[in-house]
Amino acid sequence: MNVHEIPVHKSSGNVFADIGFTPVEAAELTAKSRLIGALDETIRRRRLTQLEAARRCGTDQPTLSKVLRGRMESVTIDRLTAWLTALGRTVEVRVRPYDS
Repeated sequence: MNVHEIPVHKSSGNVFADIGFTPVEAAELTAKSRLIGALDETIRRRRLTQLEAARRCGTDQPTLSKVLRGRMESVTIDRLTAWLTALGRTVEVRVRPYDS
């Protein structure tokens, strides 16, 4: 292999699984990631500052900032859904069969 070549691997479709998380961990991280994306979008669309959004969510701005920067270990799915609800969003949970 040439020194300048970078090996390329086809993605499974889930970046968390691709980097070695178990299927359960990957599913949880994917759900959190999507909820955080919706949270960020909601804050931007409503033109809220992080401080305003944090107050509405019942948290502090530093915690909200960490989460928006991807610190998923510091927040649960329940908390994320509560924050989205506090900002006027409806969150629906859908359960599907495992992919074969």
